[in-house]
Amino acid sequence: MLLVGLTGGIACGKSTVAGYLADAGAVVIDADRLAWEALAPGTPGARAVARAFGRDIAPGGVVDRARLAALVFGHPRRLRRLEAIVHPRVFRAQRRLTREIAARDPDAVIVFDAALLIETGAHREMDTVIVVTADRPTQLARLQKRDRLTRAQALARITSQWPLRVKRRAADYVIDGRAPRRLVRRHVRLVYDELRRLAGSSRRPRATRLALR
Repeated sequence: MLLVGLTGGIACGKSTVAGYLADAGAVVIDADRLAWEALAPGTPGARAVARAFGRDIAPGGVVDRARLAALVFGHPRRLRRLEAIVHPRVFRAQRRLTREIAARDPDAVIVFDAALLIETGAHREMDTVIVVTADRPTQLARLQKRDRLTRAQALARITSQWPLRVKRRAADYVIDGRAPRRLVRRHVRLVYDELRRLAGSSRRPRATRLALR
């Protein structure tokens, strides 16, 4: 079994890469989905949010996610309080799912798709790390189009994350999300083929940048 961390900057193409890895045969664990499940109605996570931020944020045990997002965005202290509730639950679920998948398929390539993989230090638990990158103009254009944001709003979201140059330092593989889809798919396939060969091995892969041609 090989546990692969997948991360990158916002609007760099991480979700596209995750989809291509799944198409190639990897089993993808989506941190966003686990975070959503952690605050599902009636869960301990939802109750913890109500205690931390007030029952009006989770009336009847149902978290008002839009109100919660508005409450914590741009407020680092509130955001850290929310992350202290969500992140441990996400990581426990990820570890449980990883064990279950590995029990079914000892040679599986398991990809943990997490935007905050490096910020949380979770990359240290991975066998290898893939970082998807793009330049600032590409991120801005994609965010403005995708989420219908102003340039200032898009820039605020980008700068709220760690710089890509920092994330690249933790990468064993770097995939350029600016490339045409067919080239990104080809690059992902090359990376996956190498990961597949390494699955079941204790040898950690060397950092590499596979050329797109």
